[in-house]
Amino acid sequence: MWNAQWAQEAACLGRPDDLFVQGAEQNRAKQLCNTCEVTAECLAEALDHRIEWGVWGGMTERERRALLRRKPHVTRWHEVLKPAAAERERGTSRQVAR
Repeated sequence: MWNAQWAQEAACLGRPDDLFVQGAEQNRAKQLCNTCEVTAECLAEALDHRIEWGVWGGMTERERRALLRRKPHVTRWHEVLKPAAAERERGTSRQVAR
C-alpha cells in the first residue's frame, strides 16, 4: 500500500545529518535505507522533485541522476514505484504471518 505520509515513518526521521553526506559515508546512509519501510515512497519523492543532494530511497544523487537519464520518459515516479511498495507490503505481511 502506498504511504502518502511516508516521511513520518521513515527510518531516518530526525536524522538528516546521516543522509546528507558525501563519499564513503553514503554507504552507511544507504544501510539505514535498507531498514526502512518507506523506501519506494522516499525514492519517488526525490525523483519526482529532482532532489540533487543526499541519499533518498537508498540511492545517492549520482545513482538517481543515472536513473533519470536512463528513464527520461518517466514523469511520475510514484506511479512507477507503487508496485515496489505493494511488493514490500506483501513481503512484510508474509513475514508477520510466519
